[in-house]
Amino acid sequence: MATAHVFIATSLDGFIARLDGDIDWLLQRDDQTEDHGYNDFIADKDVIVMGRGTYEKVLTFDTWFYDRPVVVLSAQLTDTPVPETLKGKVRFSSLSPRDVMDELTKQGMHRAYVDGGQLVQSFLREGLIAEMVITTVPVLIGSGRPLFGTLPHDVDLKLVSSRCFASGLVQSTYRLIQ
Repeated sequence: MATAHVFIATSLDGFIARLDGDIDWLLQRDDQTEDHGYNDFIADKDVIVMGRGTYEKVLTFDTWFYDRPVVVLSAQLTDTPVPETLKGKVRFSSLSPRDVMDELTKQGMHRAYVDGGQLVQSFLREGLIAEMVITTVPVLIGSGRPLFGTLPHDVDLKLVSSRCFASGLVQSTYRLIQ
């Protein structure tokens, strides 16, 4: 089966976005030229699976950053046409996380980048995440959308590596213990 991998940033208090979805606290940092390992992370991924909120946020950017196929999991968008500029790059699906991973496996995909807070939570609840790279940004935003939500059981992790950057960001890679 294809494996699911996470690469995401959080504030020190555990939020991935403000309550309204804004990520200004992340985008306005003066360390944007520093390599935080995304290129190494994405190098062996075949596909990106993202949630609707992440997709809608990315659409507000001037550039489409993704050079891999993107599957947006959203029941709301399933019958919506893909924007003309993204045809052949994006498709919408209403499948469950497990079903989309089964479908990707049948298509010959091996490693999927899973992006979006609620989607990561869904994949965690179903035990589908193999590894998470979490970058902690040294800022407290007080409230927002948490990376982690309610889980039906504990999820045990093994710390694979941790590193800090000159900018003060701390990045930890965890493997989920199955």
